Amino acid sequence: MGVKQLLDLSGRTALVTGGSRGLGLQIAEALGELGARVALVARKGDELDAAVAHLATQNIEAVPLVCDLSDAPAIPPMVARAERTVGPMDILVNNAGATWGAATVDVPLAAWQKVIDVNLTAMFIVTQEVGRCSMVPRREGKVINVASILGLKGGSNEGRRPATLAYSTSKGGVVNFTRALAVEWGRHNINVNAIAPGLFPTRMTRGILEMMGDDAAKQPPLGRLGGPEDLKGIVAVLASDAGSFITGQII
Repeated sequence: MGVKQLLDLSGRTALVTGGSRGLGLQIAEALGELGARVALVARKGDELDAAVAHLATQNIEAVPLVCDLSDAPAIPPMVARAERTVGPMDILVNNAGATWGAATVDVPLAAWQKVIDVNLTAMFIVTQEVGRCSMVPRREGKVINVASILGLKGGSNEGRRPATLAYSTSKGGVVNFTRALAVEWGRHNINVNAIAPGLFPTRMTRGILEMMGDDAAKQPPLGRLGGPEDLKGIVAVLASDAGSFITGQII
């Protein structure tokens, strides 16, 4: 089989949480360009509509699904709605996320709980539902979790960057969630991997980047921030047959 055929996602379906903007929309662009039909999940209907219209200009078919992922009981009906609309899921991208920047002694419990609810609990429920309804019975699937470089290290002592203990903790959970589920679901021929991006300019990182100023681009080894094409290649590999022998990895 040739490489182009390995990367082809024609006829496959993908569910992307947090897909209306930022990294999620970039990921949706990659999956759609390779032929997948994409269902986008986000909290705001107007942003979803804008994302669907944007993807349509690239001849990518996308379906909007409004769902507040911090509301756990709303998630199973959303997954069922996605299946009714686009069919059983071949690809799941858990990208939705939240953060809170403050010194640990100043973080309210409600803020901690919000970050954990969105970054970990929602990811668990979405994955459980997609696995139960689509991937495990069909014995195939690709799960891609969006972690963070902050889930692999303690953070930075750079004085202008705020502390993000809840975010770092949750993304560390995403890392081991990925490894543990890869072991469990390997017998079902389901690949589970994670991407751990560094700093990308998004709405969620805007405040951090403003605080860090020019120092933000100096920290990565390549001397620049992530751009609008920088996740597409690795997503293409992990979502397609090109990555069929990769599982449990954090990239």
